[in-house]
Amino acid sequence: MTARYLRLGPLANFLTYTRFSATLRAGKQTYHSLLIFRLSGGTLANNSQSTLGFKQTQVIRDGKEMQIYAMEAQCPHLGADLSHAEIEECDDEVVAVCPWHRYDFNLKTGISETGLRACVYEVQLRTEEDSTEEDVWIETPPSAESWEVVSIRPVSEAFVEIPNDEATINADGISITTPSDINIEPVVPGNPPSTLLEWAALILNTPNAELKVHRTRHAVGLFQTGQMKSIGRRKDAPSPPVVPPREKGMVLVDPTKVAKRGKGGSLKSRITMLHALANIEQWAIDLAWDIIVRFGNDRSLPHQFYTDFARMALDEAKHFTLLSNRLRQLGTSYGSLPIHSSLWESALKTSDSFLARLAIIHLVHEARGLDVNPVTISKFEKAGDTESVASLQIIHLDEITHVTSGHRWFTWKCGEEGIDPVQTFRSLVRERFQGQLRGPFNIDDRKKAGMGKEFYEDLVGGSEVEEATGAAAPGLTIAYES
Repeated sequence: MTARYLRLGPLANFLTYTRFSATLRAGKQTYHSLLIFRLSGGTLANNSQSTLGFKQTQVIRDGKEMQIYAMEAQCPHLGADLSHAEIEECDDEVVAVCPWHRYDFNLKTGISETGLRACVYEVQLRTEEDSTEEDVWIETPPSAESWEVVSIRPVSEAFVEIPNDEATINADGISITTPSDINIEPVVPGNPPSTLLEWAALILNTPNAELKVHRTRHAVGLFQTGQMKSIGRRKDAPSPPVVPPREKGMVLVDPTKVAKRGKGGSLKSRITMLHALANIEQWAIDLAWDIIVRFGNDRSLPHQFYTDFARMALDEAKHFTLLSNRLRQLGTSYGSLPIHSSLWESALKTSDSFLARLAIIHLVHEARGLDVNPVTISKFEKAGDTESVASLQIIHLDEITHVTSGHRWFTWKCGEEGIDPVQTFRSLVRERFQGQLRGPFNIDDRKKAGMGKEFYEDLVGGSEVEEATGAAAPGLTIAYES
């Protein structure tokens, strides 16, 4: 079969980091994860040429040699994530060493000394006519359908830190709450968890939001780098809490009783909106860990499932930190306003079904976020709040990948069970969701995430309340509203 190639983007986009994770999709439900490695070599005299090598591209920039490789993201041994593989040079070879079991794979050929072989893909640099910009193209995996790029993300993004200073200024009528000291409990407890499922249960049972963030960072770091050697799928695996606890000082109210967010024109309105979004992100951290521990004690799930949702938990922790830091900059803090748990109500209603959880949480609620986020960002832009806009834009781009993960594993599970993903999704929404899926829809970003119109157009969830009163039941459609 003749090799096909797919454009990943301008070469300049790959010069800021040394490793990228790329997700490709063929058709409506076939996904493939790749890693792009950019390695720097020694200083060379020629700084203008570009030459192609076998399964790599050698590039000369500013007198420095760079080599770009592409390899599948999962180790062929047991499917572990290779994104944090160690890169070692041996004679004229460059190998990626899996952090889990030390299997090594030649980045040019994919061959391992163990006899296994990882899939590697040729990388090319191309310059289109009438353009001086070089683009990175990649050989695609075999498929009868054309591949498209779903997402390309740096493997190790900078994680915003939680500041030590506390808010001391009253902000336009918003009361100030002093955050709890996370040192009350250590990030790693005296009898530390040894498996991913155990860490998930610990984090779910952590009331303090900042400690939850730190434990998420620690656990995901251990998992990604192979320092945590077991997922923990066994008979005595831990169970998640019915409802993750919150700190005693937090005021939990019915979602219909939370403060009105307004249009973002005043500081008070923007603080209310940011606080509401921070609340969503704290629950989102829990939801990512909950799907791991609640449904992850299942050996039929590929390793990539745990990789995707651990990364999602890390993203949600990053989002919460961005928002809580911004609240501090505006003179208040997370916890200064009442919070609600409407997202967790949906989690409880889908606690018995992996497919239902993916459908309602990720393909309804998170997809709704894709619709609402641009509107929210526009409100902050009109108010001239560029700092908040920058954070919200980061969050929105990440959320597209989260809906993609939901779609990926929803369609995978449907494929395993031999059922149609679209019809199954629509059926689950009618059974498990209350109210109509309301527009306007962000059609472009939903499509990027795999959600074509056939999933959500003219779809109404079943609800006796709605049928009787004409109003949607509270608590299930409020989470991502602007």
